[in-house]
Amino acid sequence: MRGILFMLLAMAGFALEDLFIKLLSSHLPVSQILFILGFSGTAVFLVIALLTHAPILHRDLLNRPVIVRTLCELFAALFFTSAIALTPLSSVASILMTTPLMVTMGAAIFFGEKVGWRRWTAIMIGFFGVLLILRPGFDSFMPASLLAVIATIFLAVRDLATRTMQIDISTTTVSIYAFFAVGISGFFAMPFFSAMVIPSSIEIVYLISAVFVGVIGYYAIVLATRNGDVSVISPFRYSRLVFAMLLSIIILRERPDLLTLSGAAIIVASGIYAFIREGHLKQIH
Repeated sequence: MRGILFMLLAMAGFALEDLFIKLLSSHLPVSQILFILGFSGTAVFLVIALLTHAPILHRDLLNRPVIVRTLCELFAALFFTSAIALTPLSSVASILMTTPLMVTMGAAIFFGEKVGWRRWTAIMIGFFGVLLILRPGFDSFMPASLLAVIATIFLAVRDLATRTMQIDISTTTVSIYAFFAVGISGFFAMPFFSAMVIPSSIEIVYLISAVFVGVIGYYAIVLATRNGDVSVISPFRYSRLVFAMLLSIIILRERPDLLTLSGAAIIVASGIYAFIREGHLKQIH
């Protein structure tokens, strides 16, 4: 139960962070948002590292999985934040939920993990849900929504790289470089967005709030994995979509249509089934 509660707290934190990014994107360029959030998060985790005596530099940071993970963090932040700025938050949050399905598929393709026909079917059904949200070829298709798909691919590769990190690096140390990568992604975004501006007082509040809930979410998900069985707490990752939908409807006044809601429901259902099936197979073996 403790693990589940920490997972719910983490997902609520990430959904709130996405909301603040969406609110900020109406006035601040994406490059500036990434720059401020990334380096502010880096500073917070540097302080935590100093207080907890966690190593800031570690020889294993040059390990290939760590480098791949950090680079994927960079590009995932770049594409995901751009998607939030340019498309409805509800659709971005829905597409993000396919990350676990992509991880399952990647583990089968690259690591040779056995994935039966039931989970392959769940993956295909989940991708069908994405098509319902994107609707390529129709008038409602938004090309910028593909940015969320690209971000999800990078997040899946990041998670696969994390699986191969058989080295002893503290979560705080990894978090420092994850947030640093987000800050660096702001430089990559600069040519594609307008020049930086001086944020207003309310925007400064939004920025501080985004950093705060982002750090809380990052730590809560670590506590969740340490206090609960992964097969039990993992399905609760999908609560992020519930929080995001509520925030987008109540705060942003978005009105997701029936196809978007149907696609989101299909993605969640297929993802939860894949989690349950994987947990069942682990119990058998």
